[in-house]
Amino acid sequence: MFSTILIANRGEIACRVIRTARRLGIRTVAVFSEADAGAMHVALADEARLIGPAPARESYLRIEAIIEAALASGAEAIHPGYGFLSENAEFAEACAAAGITFIGPPPSAIRAMGSKSAAKALMERAGVPLVPGYHGEDQAPARLRAEADRIGYPLLIKASAGGGGKGMKVVENPAGLEEALALAKGEARAAFGDDHVLLERYLTQPRHIEIQVFADNQGNTVHLFERDCSIQRRHQKVVEEAPAPGMDPARREAMGRAACEAARAIGYVGAGTVEFIAEGDTFAFMEMNTRLQVEHPVTEAITGQDLVEWQLRVAAGGPLPLAQEDLRIGGHAVEVRLYAEDPARDFAPSIGRVEHLRFPEGEGIRIDTGIRGGDAVTVHYDPMIAKIIAHGPDRAAAVARMARALDATELSGPATNLALLRAIVAQPAFREGALDTGFIARHAETLLAPAGPAPRAALAAAVARLLLDRAAAPPADAADPHSPWGSATAWRLNGAGHQDFTFGHGEATHTLRAHPRDGGFRLDLPDGAAEVAAAEAPDGRILLRVDGRALSARVLRAEDRLTVLLPGSSHALRAIDPLAPAGGEGPAAGRILAPMPGRVLEVLVTEGQAVVRGAVLLVLEAMKVQMRITAPAEGTVSAILCAPGELVEDGVELVSLSQNGAG
Repeated sequence: MFSTILIANRGEIACRVIRTARRLGIRTVAVFSEADAGAMHVALADEARLIGPAPARESYLRIEAIIEAALASGAEAIHPGYGFLSENAEFAEACAAAGITFIGPPPSAIRAMGSKSAAKALMERAGVPLVPGYHGEDQAPARLRAEADRIGYPLLIKASAGGGGKGMKVVENPAGLEEALALAKGEARAAFGDDHVLLERYLTQPRHIEIQVFADNQGNTVHLFERDCSIQRRHQKVVEEAPAPGMDPARREAMGRAACEAARAIGYVGAGTVEFIAEGDTFAFMEMNTRLQVEHPVTEAITGQDLVEWQLRVAAGGPLPLAQEDLRIGGHAVEVRLYAEDPARDFAPSIGRVEHLRFPEGEGIRIDTGIRGGDAVTVHYDPMIAKIIAHGPDRAAAVARMARALDATELSGPATNLALLRAIVAQPAFREGALDTGFIARHAETLLAPAGPAPRAALAAAVARLLLDRAAAPPADAADPHSPWGSATAWRLNGAGHQDFTFGHGEATHTLRAHPRDGGFRLDLPDGAAEVAAAEAPDGRILLRVDGRALSARVLRAEDRLTVLLPGSSHALRAIDPLAPAGGEGPAAGRILAPMPGRVLEVLVTEGQAVVRGAVLLVLEAMKVQMRITAPAEGTVSAILCAPGELVEDGVELVSLSQNGAG
């Protein structure tokens, strides 16, 4: 076994590898960019080395910098994690040239499956069923259009070299093909340095099922059963589980056998995943990922195996720890991916500091994260905050544990998909195992419903927090601290006192009146008065009793913002000073604002240019996803306020338009 390994990655996967290595007595070396100097994986490792500036192409994708760090630290092997260089054959070859073991498959296997087009051609020759499509080398626009017409619509464009939903677009009809191709190729070029794409028939209600395979250098190959990864947004997985609901033993055996045959066909070694798309009674090969997958914890949960340990032992020349007949499925596991993104804005990535983060603990619950409270989610890397995994004796138990875990998760900072995850797990169709890749879109009315009015408990908790803070504040007159005139309470010379509070919640504004009582207050709410008792617990939670109902809340304050965390829900309020001057009008229709933080890739217009509604003004990239910013109405470009290559924040004005005919 190795004595020292370097992890050529960041975030939760780097932390995940470090924990297994530490259990095995292996020293770990982390690498980090300037943006990650204070990151969790850097703190966990035994040693850490700076490899470059924040952009991934200048740090985590710099092969020479990572090899140099490994040699300088005495690392005998490099674990690539997933993403970045994990499926880069040149990186694997550079490791070998430097005398360092690459903890992954041989370069030939990476190349064989690294191109989706080449992989499909290989599987076609091997007789593995494929979805109708085109995976040829000719990328001429005329050829792609002809092949699209032959395959039929709806059509799926996929980056040949990619994964994670990057460079993937659905085209509903021929009119949308040209724009979708341009976007897919642009994203593929930015993410993978290769704009080669393939075309496939887009299936309307398929399931995404993948098989975990493992092989060693002694010729042994096994599969560790399947995972269902059907619940996705933007073709990226959100919820995964193992085993797949409704999978019968015969089909499991057939898919496992096909996956192992695919691995043997390319001389595979190490951990890999063969992905299939299934609809009805049929399944077809999609691609093979020549690395560990993000969702590997659900496989670990049902098999009781540590797949990172398997990787290390195989890379060190050892045999697979178990044979196929020794592997068993134990219970059921579900994993959700907690992302910093805004589902209400088409899942646009969100950045910012994670002000508060607390995960649940308990039987059958596992948290994989590389983020701590106080850390920042930046524009440079993937916005995943954590993976929450629940394991139980059966699917119902695992889902129930997941629901409780999500309800107990506390997070404040950038926008996240936490409410969506809670809604998915509570959705009756999910509980019944009725899954396919269109699940979120089909149930969008309930899963993506806008937040309703702030509940009474949230408003009561916010008022309680402000009252407790005022009571704890130092006296206004230090020379006479007991003077009632300097008190921040509702004391009045004659009669009962009260304090007024005004909160904004979404588009609504609530003005509340609190009448102090012993141990609490009466609160005049929009829908009637409530009797509230409040006390602060040692951990900062507020213990409330609202109209006789006991509950706890955590209220986080940042300037005028209050985030109320209740069990199973979160509510963002804004404290409003009624004496403050009124704000100006909202943004004018002619101000084109950045819908998310990102980098300006191209500016496609010039000042003074007339544009029609829908004309593309510029292309913005955030976390390797490209978005075309279009004109909301006919007009003339009066100002361009950004430049190619510039990093812009959410809500920053990019272009100013004047409406034609306006004075």
